[in-house]
Amino acid sequence: MLTTHNPLPAFEALSTGDKSVKLSDYQGKYLLVYFYPKDNTPGCTQEGQAFRDNIDKFTALNTVIVGVSRDTVRVHEGFKCKQEFPFDLLSDADEKLCELFDVIKMKNMYGKQVRGIERSTFLINPEGLLVHEWRKVKVKGHCEEVLQVLNQLTQQ
Repeated sequence: MLTTHNPLPAFEALSTGDKSVKLSDYQGKYLLVYFYPKDNTPGCTQEGQAFRDNIDKFTALNTVIVGVSRDTVRVHEGFKCKQEFPFDLLSDADEKLCELFDVIKMKNMYGKQVRGIERSTFLINPEGLLVHEWRKVKVKGHCEEVLQVLNQLTQQ
């Protein structure tokens, strides 16, 4: 289980843009990894749009954003294009990243128990240490909260 102020194990995932990304690709930058349940759903769209609309603020704070769900890269490509996301979406169809970050939970959906991604966000510093995590994220106000923490970290 991941804990704050500890290094993350190396990981690799398929990404939009027909590439494979590794944790080491982001060394020297903050990495914001946000997990969301499913492409093209209202909450997930709103969350991605908030990050998109604030991308200049994140870039100014030396931060790269990646979104992660269990959708395929092909579905991600359509979602990214439709929403004009300026960041990559990672496919975690085998749930390896979800397990690493412990975001797969039993959820109630239409009265039935299903396994799904609990909306969560993780901030990794330029040295590869997990420095902040948000679990059970509510979309409204989340992006602003993340920016506030990033501002505090970069001013230290």
